[in-house]
Amino acid sequence: MLQLPFIRENKETTLAGLRKRNFANAEVAIDQVLTLDQNRRDTQRELDDVLSQSNAKAGQIGALMKAGDKAAAEAAKAETADLKARSKDLADALRQIESDLQAVLVTIPNIPHSSVPEGRTPEDNEVVLEHGEKPTLHEKAQPHWELIKKYDIIDFELGVKISGAGFPVYKGKGARIQRAMINFFLDEALKAGYMEVQPPIVVNEDSGFGTGQLPDKEGQMYYVMEDKLYLIPTAEVPITNIYRDVILPESQLPVKNVGYTPCFRREAGSWGAHVRGLNRLHQFDKVEIVRIEKPENSYAALEEMSLHVQNLLQKLELPYRVLRLCGGDMGFTSALTYDMEVWSAAQQRWLEVSSVSNFETYQANRLKLRSKLEGKMQLMHTLNGSALALPRILASILENNQMPEGIRIPKVLVPYCGFETIE
Repeated sequence: MLQLPFIRENKETTLAGLRKRNFANAEVAIDQVLTLDQNRRDTQRELDDVLSQSNAKAGQIGALMKAGDKAAAEAAKAETADLKARSKDLADALRQIESDLQAVLVTIPNIPHSSVPEGRTPEDNEVVLEHGEKPTLHEKAQPHWELIKKYDIIDFELGVKISGAGFPVYKGKGARIQRAMINFFLDEALKAGYMEVQPPIVVNEDSGFGTGQLPDKEGQMYYVMEDKLYLIPTAEVPITNIYRDVILPESQLPVKNVGYTPCFRREAGSWGAHVRGLNRLHQFDKVEIVRIEKPENSYAALEEMSLHVQNLLQKLELPYRVLRLCGGDMGFTSALTYDMEVWSAAQQRWLEVSSVSNFETYQANRLKLRSKLEGKMQLMHTLNGSALALPRILASILENNQMPEGIRIPKVLVPYCGFETIE
């Protein structure tokens, strides 16, 4: 959530950032915020004045009674009663104004960083770099959804029977390579100085609000109605919420956490090759890195996180590219996002496997996540990234490494899974 003082003091900068995001009715929303903010401050001042008068009158009553001026004391009591009634009305009005102000603020997305390119669609994203050579496959090469049937390593039909579409069953070497990737990703994060945590995979409404999934993305989340809990769409939510309502000692900064979780997303399905097989699932596994940084260090941390993800892709021998997302394609809470995409040789297309984002103070303002730096309480910057999401990584490994006699496993995963080929 944007900070009120920033909006108040930087109206034109805020509007320019929202226009870069193509945020509809930016002017209307910001004018509403500023009007409600002014009403809030005016009402607060009037309430403070009335309370001050009431306290002063209350102090006079005893002195008047002691002096024997009963008439004046009774008049003061009547004035005090009127002031108390007025203060109650003002307090009620103030609560309503604050509620209305909050309702508008939560609809306004984060302001993009200055380096974010203009644009509305994924086609407007900026390609920052491309790494590795795209493999040339043999003439009978197949997409991964055919390969998994051929080698009997993932069963989508069985998943439909048990749960529904988008919930595959991994088996045999398919299950073992999943576990291998999870352990490899976690180990690499530990080497990079991250602390492993294993968070819950359901969260309450406060947690969803804290990281910005609510009220923006409730339609994409599975909801356990009786318990009012949400299945997590990403480990970002529970891991970042560890620090909700926390004042971090400066000595504990930066915070670097990593966690593996299953993730659940009720994304609307569609037909076509771009969502077939592992390309889009309702349940999938992911390793997430989360950081909390001092504001002056957060963009250096973002670059470090991007390099960490790229290092994983290089070790997996996968061709990839890095995109800087344009204003219209960024997530609601992000100030700057890099997407990492791997090349799917059989599908002849790029597949997104990671987003690494800096949220600056947007999430921290919702979370009330602060630290006392140089004697002053400050909101921290939060960052997170997929390191990595498994399904499309596996899809690319299967497709890019297929040979007539089987599928080659990347060397870095062999010690983890215990086999060199799927055949």
